[in-house]
Amino acid sequence: MGENRRVSGTPDPATAIPAGSLRRLHLRYLGFALGLCVFVLAMGVAERLGLPHGWIGTAFMAGTMLVYAAIGFSTRTSNESEYYVAGRGVPAVYNGMATAADWMSVASFIGTAGVLYLQGFGGLAYIIGWTGGYCLLALLLAPYLRRLPVYTVADFLGQRYGGMAPRLIGALATVVVSFVYVVAQLYGVGLIASHLLGLSFEVGIFIALGGVLVCSFLGGMRSVTWTQVAQYIVLIVAFLVPLVWISLKQPEPVVPALAYASVLERVSAREQQLQADPREQEVLQRWRERAQAARAKLRDVPAAMAEDARRLDQELQRLRAERAPLLQIQLAERRLRALPQHESAARAHYEAELAQALRRAQPLGGLAPQATPFPRGDPQGDDEAQRRYRSERINFTALVFCLMLGTAAMPHVLVRFLTTPSAAAARRSVAWSLLFIIALYMAAPALAVLVKAEILDGLVGQPLTQLPAWLRRWTRRDPSQASFEDINGDGILQLGELHLASDVIVLLAPEIARLPAVIGYLVAAGGLAAALSTADGLLLSIASAFSHDVYRGVIDPRAPAMRAVILSKALVLMVAVMAAMAASLRPESVVTLVAAAFSIAASALFAPLVMGIFWRRANRFGAVAGMLAGLSVCLWYMAVNLPWSRELLGVSAPLAQTRWLDLEPTSAGVFGVTASFLAVFAASMLCRGTPDAAGVVARLRQP
Repeated sequence: MGENRRVSGTPDPATAIPAGSLRRLHLRYLGFALGLCVFVLAMGVAERLGLPHGWIGTAFMAGTMLVYAAIGFSTRTSNESEYYVAGRGVPAVYNGMATAADWMSVASFIGTAGVLYLQGFGGLAYIIGWTGGYCLLALLLAPYLRRLPVYTVADFLGQRYGGMAPRLIGALATVVVSFVYVVAQLYGVGLIASHLLGLSFEVGIFIALGGVLVCSFLGGMRSVTWTQVAQYIVLIVAFLVPLVWISLKQPEPVVPALAYASVLERVSAREQQLQADPREQEVLQRWRERAQAARAKLRDVPAAMAEDARRLDQELQRLRAERAPLLQIQLAERRLRALPQHESAARAHYEAELAQALRRAQPLGGLAPQATPFPRGDPQGDDEAQRRYRSERINFTALVFCLMLGTAAMPHVLVRFLTTPSAAAARRSVAWSLLFIIALYMAAPALAVLVKAEILDGLVGQPLTQLPAWLRRWTRRDPSQASFEDINGDGILQLGELHLASDVIVLLAPEIARLPAVIGYLVAAGGLAAALSTADGLLLSIASAFSHDVYRGVIDPRAPAMRAVILSKALVLMVAVMAAMAASLRPESVVTLVAAAFSIAASALFAPLVMGIFWRRANRFGAVAGMLAGLSVCLWYMAVNLPWSRELLGVSAPLAQTRWLDLEPTSAGVFGVTASFLAVFAASMLCRGTPDAAGVVARLRQP
């Protein structure tokens, strides 16, 4: 895999990979794709012959991880150019595949379809924003950055603006953005590894962490690039195979993209039936009663704690006396053990109960109608309905804005285009990346609708005694991801009694559609590939920021390149362990964390990068002011609006008082980007400084 020709660090090498080496690359990856298909078929045959499912899951995880490890080991290097930018000799098509794998993180693989399942039309903001961001990347940044012999985004800022401050702050922004993003990846790794192997979430994180380190630790960008090409093949096969299979099971089997409209129409009709169903209305009323009970508990927490313990103990004794099904007894025992023992923990528990009850008391159990834009409001309704409609619409637009600009400024994505032989190859690489990314993004809405159709037609309305094994298994293992509760006591599963988190929709899709178990393990292996590929790139970006930009760029510019590479390898290990520890605390959902990372990237880096390329007057003071202003505004808005960070910081002001334009905290980039652009412009105009002293803009703008 590592036969790419070593090229110098100059902006435009004269030659690329020789034709013979390129043909060998094609054959190797074609052989890998065929080998993957043969492996999946062999596991399918083994399943039919009675091989235990645990062994199949282990085979998928071990087999793919061994391949990634072999590629990482065979492409190990300590050469500076190879380590940071893969020798600047990666062909555009392979860089496009590697970039697509680097980009299609666990949020894209398991999160996008899940958000579309839960939010319907609102989930399209992620696909529109991420895809549109690549257009900005191709037009405004990628080919221009490639014209300079730089290794990182902070390296570019240092050369364009001069001085240490832009480089240091750019490195800081890279670390903050990448760390938030890598925590989301390792959270997904833990979820997928526990699904594959049946281990606990925390153990799954640290086992799969070895797969991340074996790629990025040994060979830097060279190893990461060629591993990501293989990971893209795994993840796209894993996403498309179940999608096609589920679409062929429909009453009128067609190609998934063509099935979307007809299945969406069927889902919308079924949603209307459920909204009028008296049993669903009864479930919603029970959730409203729970919300009222939670409010009452919050008025006297100690008394509520004692009453909860007494009531749950009585319920458990009753179930045992009535010889209720074992699962109901186990759930009652779990609820009794989970009761908080301290008043502060109990108050947080009751607040979470209230939030959940209010959400589940909405029509369709809190799910958004699949085809209705901004369903929580009504532009023709009363004042409150119009306010909710405006709020949903502006949050949708703001999220698209943040994801687009965050995509264009994401450090680990930008550095991928520094690995191509020339600026023209960088532009072609963006086009290939878009093609490979669209293959998944076009499929995600279809998968979300097909899964919802399977749930509404095959699961809702079933007796609790006939529920599938996967739902019972997840209810016992991790009820925060998938669970059910017979809240109205009729023994029938209603939609309002079913809880599925966005992070497990894709992982459970094969089981929901009753496909062979081997397909479920293939999907999990694809999600693992998506998470590992992005985590590799992010860890390398963090380590490069410290070793190349801070240590060799500021602390000791005369340090040998080999020393910086060794330092980078040590930092990869250290940061990976820290990120795994943060992920083990189970932060917000994957998509929420990722959206926050994109807002931070847009706020800190987009304005200094774009204005540094297209405005000659932009100077060092403007770049520093822009990065600090954007980063500060964005992080402050998130800190005072995200519930967990408010509690950590001791912020007690009501949430409504800290929101501007009623925007969600993950869309803080709207304010951060605005502040950044204004600060770059004002500081560049007011402060004396020699803009573009080294003539960098002239070099960037040369044909």
